Amino acid sequence: MPTKREFLSGLASSAALATLLPAQVKAATPDATLFTNVRVFDGTSDGLSDLTNVLVEGELIKEISPAADAAPDVPRIDGNGRTLMPGLIDNHVHLQWNQSPLEFMSARADYLAALALRECKATLMRGFTGVRDTGGGILGVARAVDEGIYPGPRIHACNSAIGMTAGHGDYRPRSVRPRAFGGPAITEFEATQIVIIADGVDEVLTATRDQFRQGAHFIKVFSGGAVSGLYDPLDINEYSPQELLAAVEEAKRWNTYAASHAYMDSSVRSAIEAGFACIEHCNLMTPESMELAVEKGVWLSTQVGFFMTPIPEGFTEAQATRQKLAQDGLDTMLQLAKEYGAKIALGTDFVGSSETKATQLNELSLRTPWFSNAEILQQATGNNGRLWELAGPRNPYQKGPVGVIEAGAYADILLVDGDPIADISVMSDPENFDVIMKGGRAYKNTIA
Repeated sequence: MPTKREFLSGLASSAALATLLPAQVKAATPDATLFTNVRVFDGTSDGLSDLTNVLVEGELIKEISPAADAAPDVPRIDGNGRTLMPGLIDNHVHLQWNQSPLEFMSARADYLAALALRECKATLMRGFTGVRDTGGGILGVARAVDEGIYPGPRIHACNSAIGMTAGHGDYRPRSVRPRAFGGPAITEFEATQIVIIADGVDEVLTATRDQFRQGAHFIKVFSGGAVSGLYDPLDINEYSPQELLAAVEEAKRWNTYAASHAYMDSSVRSAIEAGFACIEHCNLMTPESMELAVEKGVWLSTQVGFFMTPIPEGFTEAQATRQKLAQDGLDTMLQLAKEYGAKIALGTDFVGSSETKATQLNELSLRTPWFSNAEILQQATGNNGRLWELAGPRNPYQKGPVGVIEAGAYADILLVDGDPIADISVMSDPENFDVIMKGGRAYKNTIA
């Protein structure tokens, strides 16, 4: 039997150690690309620039200037007045979940990964160069994308969302007992890593730490009732204040943040008071909670398209009622968010169907009743990129910011045939994206 010294020496020298660590971005990129004659939407402004050039070197944007130039052998893309803008970011996705719940829970892990890779490519080719995955065993897929093995967006991920017994994410039949009462250690839904069930402060701490052990970039906790849950009414607060605080404080110790799933005002408020940095959904907030969120700088990760689609087939009467309640609250919440100047992120939250996920781009135009075209584009680019920065050193993309067009930012770029500030409908069809670039590599180029 090896001694402790021999074991540790062998482990440290083994190439297998790399598989225990978060993936680093290794995909090869061209040395440079020069975009000429483009009008820039930078992810933060209210309009487009005058005609200019954008020089990309390696993975990053090097220079933005009418005088920007490059050596004669550097590839050039003449924008001819097109709009150059940041690649889109969807801040609420589930890349792994592309089937019905029953099919999803019974499928082999390698089949789920294959479907997730297919969805990664489809997402990138819709113009989304970044996504924030808010529940799912996707970190291995993220590594494959970052290493250039398969095309896809940059992926921020929480791994398993953390939920309580009878809360959102508990899809066990009533005949299956909780672990504390003799039930299985891990159930089918937990095995997919969409969710982990944790009850009490100690289990919440363990679950939080295990997500970081798996390489998570942030933590997500189900702290309120859900539309699609089996057992949790929409009106309940999930988790005690002590349990919520345990997850938040552990995330802070890892120098990142915790996000909360919550719809009702009471659960939103309890999450804000516990220190969550981002609330997912938050459809039924009151003015008082909106004011508190703004005061504390909390991000609101909002979805519109999810609630504008017909109630899914197979929903129970209770689930359909909850969907209608959340849908009815959306208008008031978005009006309040704009009125109070809240930090608004954009996401979609589609699950279960690649056909539904294919409507991802509709999220932008569906927001026009509440926001200007520029505000919507900012939400899908610069705002979402700023939310990523909350992950601090857990962010796997450390060379520059995402969601903006500026010197030193990642060269995640769309070249759009049209002016989305004037007509946001041009963003609804990826055929209008003549170039899709991520990290300096063009995955689509219809001009060259």
